[in-house]
Amino acid sequence: MGKYQLGEFEEIVLLTVGVLYGEAYGVSIKLSIEEKLNRKVSVGALQSALKRLEEKGYLTSKEGESTSERGGRPKLYFTLTPAGKDAIEYAREVRNQLYNQIPKVALDLKLVTA
Repeated sequence: MGKYQLGEFEEIVLLTVGVLYGEAYGVSIKLSIEEKLNRKVSVGALQSALKRLEEKGYLTSKEGESTSERGGRPKLYFTLTPAGKDAIEYAREVRNQLYNQIPKVALDLKLVTA
C-alpha cells in the first residue's frame, strides 16, 4: 500500500485538523466532521484516532489555556506535522490515480444499470 497507512476515518480526521487550522481540538473536530459529512462521531473513536495519528507522527498536540467552563482543564489543540501533510497528499494521489484508471464505460450509468 505504501509507507502511509491511513484508515478512512483517520484520513477524515487529518483533513479536518487541516481545515480547522489553529482551532482543531476534540469538540471542534467532532462537530466539523458531523456537520460536513452528516456522520455521527463518537468521542471515544475520535480520541482513539487522534492518539493513533499522534503516535504515527502525523499530528502534534499542545495544551491551550485552562477555562472555568471546562473545570479548569485546558483544550488540547492538534496540528498537522510535515508527515501528516505527506500522508494526506499521498492518500489523495492514490485515490486520484485509481479514479483516473476507471474505464469511462464503467462510470456510464446508462450502461451499468442495463
